[in-house]
Amino acid sequence: MPFEVFSPEIDETPLVNERPDATALRLATAKARAVAAVYPDALVIGADQAAVLEGIQLGKPLNHMNATRQLHAIRGKKVTFYTALSLFNGRKGRIQARLVASEVKFRHFTDRQIENYLQKEQPYHCAGSSKSEGLGIVLIERVVSDDPSALVGLPLIALVEMLASEGVEIV
Repeated sequence: MPFEVFSPEIDETPLVNERPDATALRLATAKARAVAAVYPDALVIGADQAAVLEGIQLGKPLNHMNATRQLHAIRGKKVTFYTALSLFNGRKGRIQARLVASEVKFRHFTDRQIENYLQKEQPYHCAGSSKSEGLGIVLIERVVSDDPSALVGLPLIALVEMLASEGVEIV
């Protein structure tokens, strides 16, 4: 299936009193709608992720110092990652949205491991400063999720179901 990658410019700031899972769903849908405005006849996928530690949303750190703080905070703890997925069918004017939660238990990594990881991976645009599809996997002790691909930011099991409901056969 041919595809194009397009990154829309949208404000990703959570709304006041917005739950992290709701933020992820809202942003995934906003991204899909923004891209659909450029590609009106396409099936458009939008995705977003929010990380939550002890009830507090961990945003994208954006720099080394904030990433260091986040990794110190999550060391040895459980973090829930909410990955939202939206599929917009421009021809039918229909949008589907799904949310997949992944509970991640982080290892008790050292300060040196944090610094080494950040120097090599620079996950400054990843919720929770953790990039599990790369070296961030060494920071993780355990993952519990209905969709193991959700943690990397695109829940493929959900996507296959959504595409099938739009008449798209993958295999």
